[in-house]
Amino acid sequence: MKPALGLIETIGLTSAVTALDAASKAADVELIGYEKVIGVGKAVSVTVHLAGDVAAVQAAVDAGVSAARQIGTVAAHHVIARPDEELDHLIEIFRKNLKKKSGAKVIENSNKKQGTDKKQETSKKQETGKKQETKKGNTTKAKS
Repeated sequence: MKPALGLIETIGLTSAVTALDAASKAADVELIGYEKVIGVGKAVSVTVHLAGDVAAVQAAVDAGVSAARQIGTVAAHHVIARPDEELDHLIEIFRKNLKKKSGAKVIENSNKKQGTDKKQETSKKQETGKKQETKKGNTTKAKS
C-alpha cells in the first residue's frame, strides 16, 4: 500500500518540533523531511513532512497541529491520502534531503569536537611548558 503524505507548517522551530513530537507519539509515522522557509508572514516557517498509513498520518497530523497551536502558530496542515505517482519523486527528494541534513550535522559536530580537543590539548601543552620554564627560572635564581 502506498504511504500517505502529511504536512504541518508552523511559524518557528519550537512549534515544528512540538508538532513532530506529538505526531510521532500519536501514530506510527515516518519523518521523511522538513523545510525551513524565511518569509512566511515575515517569519521563519518550518514544514514537517510525514509518511505512513492514511489513518496513522491523519492521526499524527491532527495531534501535531493540536500540540503546535498550544505554543505557537500553525500556518497550514494537510494530509494527502493517496499521493499521485508524480509525488513519489518529491517524497524521495524529501528523504534524500533529510539524510543529507542529518549526515552533515553529524560530520559537522564531529569536526567541531575534534577541533575543540586539539585546542584543549595545545592549551595544556602551553601551560605545562610555562610551568616548567617557571620552575627552571626559580631554580636558577635560587642557586645564584
